[in-house]
Amino acid sequence: MRFSRLSLPDVICVEPKIFRDDRGHFLENYHRTRFAEAGISAEFVQDNQSFSRRDTLRGLHYQCPNGQGKLVGVAFGTVFDVAVDVRRHAPTFGVWTGMEISAENHRMLWIPPGFAHGFCVLSETAVFAYKCTDFYAPESEHTVLWNDPDIGIDWPVANPIVSPKDQKGLALHEIKEEHLPN
Repeated sequence: MRFSRLSLPDVICVEPKIFRDDRGHFLENYHRTRFAEAGISAEFVQDNQSFSRRDTLRGLHYQCPNGQGKLVGVAFGTVFDVAVDVRRHAPTFGVWTGMEISAENHRMLWIPPGFAHGFCVLSETAVFAYKCTDFYAPESEHTVLWNDPDIGIDWPVANPIVSPKDQKGLALHEIKEEHLPN
């Protein structure tokens, strides 16, 4: 496995070693010791999966309190995945990073607690899978507006399909301080 930090150094790209032959391939998605050596010592308590069609945009979500770290990947298709630092006292507050992850490139992203997360689907359909470090707590969930101009995410879709809930997200500067992680 290869671990590399993105432009937000707390967000880590995980690239597993792939063993290929004429039958297909094998890879390890997760190895606790290797992850810990790379600085990811999280305990995962919940696995989630979503299915979406092309141009679907989900996010930007985070929980406060009950922050969730997420190890995200794609079982089928291709997505553009994004993390935004929403830790109110962080020097990178409001900064985003993102990359394409797919079933073909097998990349995963570690997004620690304190970051809002979202993705858009670039393929015809996609199955998005992720492990979480805390349970989903709807009373703790917050949504940052996916197209907040102060964040300026360069989404690679012209007309995304966004849920009514995500359309009602708040610009980061509108979120109350007590609803932002430290």
